[in-house]
Amino acid sequence: MILDIAIIIFCIMELGNVLILYFKPDSKLGNGVAVFDAWRDVKEDKNLDLFAHYMAYWVAGVKLIFIFLLLVVLLTGNETTKIWAVVAMIISIATYFWKLHPIIKQLDSLNKINPKGYSKTLGLMISGFLLMFSTALILYFV
Repeated sequence: MILDIAIIIFCIMELGNVLILYFKPDSKLGNGVAVFDAWRDVKEDKNLDLFAHYMAYWVAGVKLIFIFLLLVVLLTGNETTKIWAVVAMIISIATYFWKLHPIIKQLDSLNKINPKGYSKTLGLMISGFLLMFSTALILYFV
């Protein structure tokens, strides 16, 4: 049951991010990309604007893959499948800190993100997902 709750919470939060990316990418809410100064800069070049929107929609699509796969696991998976799905989520979410977090920290330090300090906020949010899934896994085994 605890694994189900963690999966449901993640799916709901990520669905919000998907909706923002598809329908309001200019937002600063959730994963809206307007926090990046470069998002506004690309508006001046039609080719770059199209590329930037393509990438935002691509990220949204990848998030949808995660959501739908987790829903399949939630609805049809046995306990073993759910355990391994949570382990996979922990590992895949943790990869954020390998490549993405260093880049966003650098952009933040160069004042290319508004609001300043967003990299810390995003890092805390990602850490929260890791903590949620790790705690759910630990509680499942306890």
